[in-house]
Amino acid sequence: MRKLILFNMMTLDGFFAGPEGALDWHVIDEEFFTFAIQQLELVDTLLFGRTTYQMMASYWTTEAAIKGDPIIAGKMNQTAKVVFSRTLDRVEWANSRLVKEKAAQEVAGLKQQQGKDIIVLGSASLAATFTENRLIDEYRIMLNPIVLGSGLSLFPGIGRRVPMKLLNTRVFSSGNVLLVYRPK
Repeated sequence: MRKLILFNMMTLDGFFAGPEGALDWHVIDEEFFTFAIQQLELVDTLLFGRTTYQMMASYWTTEAAIKGDPIIAGKMNQTAKVVFSRTLDRVEWANSRLVKEKAAQEVAGLKQQQGKDIIVLGSASLAATFTENRLIDEYRIMLNPIVLGSGLSLFPGIGRRVPMKLLNTRVFSSGNVLLVYRPK
């Protein structure tokens, strides 16, 4: 069975995005890019909510992304993508398909298929839905060395406690700390 992984960046005060969705606080360097490439090599399906999909599609398809980060851009553009949105009518980024309803059932079915693991990037509301439905097998949270004071919650609307078991940690020279958990 395929594993569903959540990867998200987070601030010390628990936000995954700043006010208005700002991500300008992410600590990203060569070591992070190496990690990102290694992570993308382990998956064959990317899951996005509408907002993250639109942000990613508008960047990774640009010439600047393709020239500046050719390996990651290639992986992002070639990997299968499932976009969960009730408001979009179509998705145009290469290898993308749209799912308008029954997100939890769709993911449960994907996990039963053959292939590499599946990853949710960003998409906090979607991550909360999958957490509520006990679909996420591994949480990879990259703690960034910053306090924002306000922003968007990493898990909005979670209606229950989700105890976690720490599987691994990794300290990056930038001050980022990767925390890897699985639900107990």
